[in-house]
Amino acid sequence: MQLSPSAHEDSFCRDRLPPFDQWPELLFELPELHYPQRLNCATRLLDGAVARWGADRPCVVAPGTSWTYGDLLARANQVANVLVGLGVVPGNRVLLRGPNNPWLVACWFGVLKAGAVAVATMPMLRTHELTKIVDVSRPTLALTDHRYAADLRALDACLPVIEYGGAGPDDLATRAAAASTDFDDIRTAADDVALLAFTSGTTGRPKATMHFHRDVMAIADTFSRHVLRPEPDDVFAGTPPLAFTFGLGGLVVFPIHAGAATFLLERATPLELIEQAATNDVTVLFTAPTAYRAILSSDRASDLRGLRRAVSAGEALPRAIAERFHETTGMRLIDGIGGTEMLHVFISAADDDARPGATGKVVPGFRAAVLDPDGMPVPDGAPGLLAVKGPTGCRYLADERQTSFVRHGWNLTGDTYIRDADGYFIYQARSDDMIVSSGYNIAGPEVEEVLLLHPDVAECAVVAAPHPDRGSIVAAYVVLRAGVSPDQQKVEELQNFAKNLAAPYKYPRLVEFIPELPRNPSGKIQRFLLRQQAAQMYPEPLNLPA
Repeated sequence: MQLSPSAHEDSFCRDRLPPFDQWPELLFELPELHYPQRLNCATRLLDGAVARWGADRPCVVAPGTSWTYGDLLARANQVANVLVGLGVVPGNRVLLRGPNNPWLVACWFGVLKAGAVAVATMPMLRTHELTKIVDVSRPTLALTDHRYAADLRALDACLPVIEYGGAGPDDLATRAAAASTDFDDIRTAADDVALLAFTSGTTGRPKATMHFHRDVMAIADTFSRHVLRPEPDDVFAGTPPLAFTFGLGGLVVFPIHAGAATFLLERATPLELIEQAATNDVTVLFTAPTAYRAILSSDRASDLRGLRRAVSAGEALPRAIAERFHETTGMRLIDGIGGTEMLHVFISAADDDARPGATGKVVPGFRAAVLDPDGMPVPDGAPGLLAVKGPTGCRYLADERQTSFVRHGWNLTGDTYIRDADGYFIYQARSDDMIVSSGYNIAGPEVEEVLLLHPDVAECAVVAAPHPDRGSIVAAYVVLRAGVSPDQQKVEELQNFAKNLAAPYKYPRLVEFIPELPRNPSGKIQRFLLRQQAAQMYPEPLNLPA
């Protein structure tokens, strides 16, 4: 294997790619996956869309804002010019922080046009979590929505922060307005790193997945082209943040690749999502099963009959939700499994191919198998480890955990699946310590690390507790220091402590005080016993805080 000559002056990412013998096998069997050696995905997506469909088509829409393709191209070029003026060179990392809105999209394209590497972060993350991301990715500067700047400015790192959406001479919008709307995009290599996407994995230390410019195009030329099949007149909308690769694909890459429009919401409850979708003629929706369940529980689900496509991912889609959605709207939900390491969806099904209870079949361009612990295929109908390979794959930035995710050329997703005789893949459970709750991946050890910062916590272990609405919830088993009362007041104190230090969706919705943690003879915590206890203790629907 050999990489193309890089356009990156800053070789940080290339220097930290895993050795070739630790890469998964990559497949480029479809003709549409044969990309040229020089490829900038921002150029191919945005400039290419303007060349094909014109500058006047609606592109990025938000409450109170409507940008055409020409508007987005002009602002992305201006952002690129601002970055170059600030000294950013190809290969530098630029951290992005903000809710889903047009300026975040312009920043993402501007960073890539300048040949830099986009490091998008969840807007709910706090300084404690951002510190780890900055330590791993070492960004040159940060572009952030002005409402989300405080946590970045609180970092100990000397990271220049440029705000947008506010006012004043230093605001990015002000700087951009004075810059040229023309920019000569950097002719990056197809295998230059375009973005670093962070996944919590199963430990408190975040892993950065490295994705090339060709990878961004590959997700559009596989799942989107062959399963989603968008049309230029579509209007996309959804709830996943753009820092979540499910959201990046569904709300930016796929619509712009198709010449469609994307309607961005900074936040929306399920009912607000219904209202906005109906009001703005949304035809393609991306959200998690939790939201579809809430929509179906309302009296407004029939308002989604205007949809042409509805995609569910982020967690397993229960059969009952898939069946009820079809009965209510007449449309089949498109279920799918993807992952940050793979960038987007690799198993899915649409229309008459969709089967409630099954995730779907392998997306064209990928291969998948169900393996035993020794890496051998198991018979159809038997559970095993889900393994996948395709045009994208896991490349962690300088992380020894690369060899845990990639084995024998396969990407091992950490999921237990069954494949049936017809080639459908059926989800069974997570096979690691990841907690998947309402579409969010939450690393149990990361929550433990936060709780252990509280002076009253001597020890703790965090596991998933099954929940009928959220899939799973975070359950914390806590050993308090001597003399501290294990009462409800202490439960709420620990929950609020976690909310204030970490993203709120990570806080433990259940806290149980125990005298000691179960351990094996070598002293390792036996989390499987706690998972069993959680499953036995909470088998019924729970009255939980929102």
